[in-house]
Amino acid sequence: MGIDITYLRRGKGFMYLFNIIDWYSRKGIDYELSSTLEKGFIMICFKRAFSRCKPEIMNSDQGSHFTNAYYLNLLEKEGIKVSMDGTGRATDNSRTERYFRSLKCECIFLNEFEDPRALRKGIARYVQFYNQERPHQSLDGAKPCEFYAHDVEKISS
Repeated sequence: MGIDITYLRRGKGFMYLFNIIDWYSRKGIDYELSSTLEKGFIMICFKRAFSRCKPEIMNSDQGSHFTNAYYLNLLEKEGIKVSMDGTGRATDNSRTERYFRSLKCECIFLNEFEDPRALRKGIARYVQFYNQERPHQSLDGAKPCEFYAHDVEKISS
């Protein structure tokens, strides 16, 4: 899985979106939106996601959120291997970056969200669309949830 944070411009400020993406199926596993860059919103998202599924490996860039002891200890406690991109190598996390590009081009830039609540609702609708309805060329036209469910079924049988 891959993780990252993206900045979403709102008026004169920003909101920050943290996302966990399954690289294999392209499925958005979980996300959290915050008005600050404090690490708490990331840890909330991790704990929620890990209650449903745990990856073998978690890939991130070398941002301060992903190099701090709290994050590294959480992954170690959960038995998840840490993988970090090389310095200045956004291509190492290309599937997560591509997800953010799709979100911004297909949702964020096309709408004027009047407040954080509206932005949250818009992101929730987009994640639902992206996972359930949006076909992906890299998945031979399958939708992420179809691909993810198919492979979870194969693994468990």
